[in-house]
Amino acid sequence: MMKKFVPCIYLHNEKAVAGFHDDTVISEQPVELAVWYNDNGADALIVFDLSDGDEAHEASLDVIKEICSETDVPVIGAGNVKRMEDIKKLLYAGCKRAALNFSRQGNVDILEEVSQKFGSDRIDICYTLQDPVKENRENILKYASELILIDADMAQEPLITELPNILCMTDADEDTLAESLSGKAVSGVTGPAMNALSERITELRRQCAKNGLEVNTLKPAFVWSDFKLNHDGHVTVVVQDYRTGEVLMVAYMNEEAYNKTLETGRMTYYSRSRNELWLKGETSGHYQYVKSLTADCDMDTILAKVKQIGAACHTGSYSCFFNEIAAKEYHEKNPQKVLDKVYDVIADRKVHPREGSYTNYLFDKGIDKILKKCGEESTEIVIAAKNPNSNEIVYEMADYLYHMMVLMVEKDVTWKEITDELARR
Repeated sequence: MMKKFVPCIYLHNEKAVAGFHDDTVISEQPVELAVWYNDNGADALIVFDLSDGDEAHEASLDVIKEICSETDVPVIGAGNVKRMEDIKKLLYAGCKRAALNFSRQGNVDILEEVSQKFGSDRIDICYTLQDPVKENRENILKYASELILIDADMAQEPLITELPNILCMTDADEDTLAESLSGKAVSGVTGPAMNALSERITELRRQCAKNGLEVNTLKPAFVWSDFKLNHDGHVTVVVQDYRTGEVLMVAYMNEEAYNKTLETGRMTYYSRSRNELWLKGETSGHYQYVKSLTADCDMDTILAKVKQIGAACHTGSYSCFFNEIAAKEYHEKNPQKVLDKVYDVIADRKVHPREGSYTNYLFDKGIDKILKKCGEESTEIVIAAKNPNSNEIVYEMADYLYHMMVLMVEKDVTWKEITDELARR
């Protein structure tokens, strides 16, 4: 079982507070805090919504949605869940899973219903009291995927060992956390204790690995001796933005830089001008967090896909490659770039109307007209699908996508939100 380090955010009045029973504000910007946890090696995040009332809950959901959008790791939504609608809202906000608090009898009662609607893999059980878990053991095994044990530092043991358990711990040091993770049914640690040690996730992960535990590390398929080095004893590294594929920079690694990158998850290079190791972002804050490393066919170049913070180039440009030498006109064939370009044109039409524009006609007529056209175009796809001519269905699907993008712009939905949602499924 993979052992996970899971910082959590206690969300109250749209701020991050210290804990369930401590409303001391630790961050006015919970989204930024979530991103910080994400970038510092968190395997997942739990957001406990401590809001009171429906209005405050809706505001918390907006924060949770932004957290899900700005982070790469799975987010578990918990707290203030009273009915199926609350589960739906958490999942629609982008949470990978939603947690039912079994201290509420109402949540016990709806477990089967929400599981059948959304899937057991989307449902966690959060509990402090043992009796509801003991009494509903079979349903939990059937309708949930994971348990979150609150107040785990009270020497409680997981009640259901057939499912993974995340331990929420208030007060624990590094050794205690590592020891807790050694439990057979324990899949992760969370709570204030984990938050306090979030800067040391890399060290904690290394400690657990030494103890023979399976943790989320960059396990290389190749050691340094497998590479063909240039005359300086280095390997060239081409760096890409992991989302867009844009080439950001070219740098070099020696053996120490290679191993440091694997160990920390932050891109580390060898500076040929300074003759020293170079952690990208150490002085500027513009770190590069590793998403993947791939060697070329000759084993003399590494392609690194990264999450870039700030600018990759020392000039302040996002990419080092901005001096165009020559270019020919061509039709863009990258699907995402094509969709982004069309979307941007549609969005521009809304802001800068153009006389005679069909797009502006749709915006002027309003949402009902846009929805009517989406409905008509979807019907055209159905009709085209019955036609053996494949060209027709391609045309109709393209037509539908255009009208769908008009709707997206009208409702302020972006392709990033769509692709993020698809990636979570």
